[in-house]
Amino acid sequence: MIRAEARTALWRWRDVLVGLGILALALWAVLGAYGILHWLGWLGLALGAAFVWNGWQRLRFHRDPDGPGVVSVTEGQISYYGPLSGGAVARSNLTSLAYDPTGKPAHWVLGHDGGPDLHIPVTASGAEALFDFFSSLPGLRMDQLLRVTTGSSTASTRLWQRDSSATVTQFISRSH
Repeated sequence: MIRAEARTALWRWRDVLVGLGILALALWAVLGAYGILHWLGWLGLALGAAFVWNGWQRLRFHRDPDGPGVVSVTEGQISYYGPLSGGAVARSNLTSLAYDPTGKPAHWVLGHDGGPDLHIPVTASGAEALFDFFSSLPGLRMDQLLRVTTGSSTASTRLWQRDSSATVTQFISRSH
């Protein structure tokens, strides 16, 4: 039996831990095996490193889910149900993504066709699912997104915008 807090921490670190396990096994194969197992070890080193990198990115994105509301991501649509506001945005209707650290807590601001911007607290329950949704936006660099969210800036930052010709441009600019 594992305590709930320990289970939650292990679950959050799962990709890093799996990657480290794969790296250890692959290193054993590279250093001690011969033939095809030796070469599979090199492949395992690359796979393990990818798991560790992805897990580390997820850890940097994660915030404790103690904020208002619930986020749900289903089939390319983000839904947010909050105590004072809420809404849903389909990926095809998304026009911009910004990070606004001025709210308490900070918010993701999703611009879309057909309504006002959707403001989602970074600490809302289920907000960790936004990592995969955001990483699928063409042109958005996750390292820039993570840098902005872990930085000390107090200004709203636009991270991604779809241009009017249906091609996607990616940039970071400071809003005033």
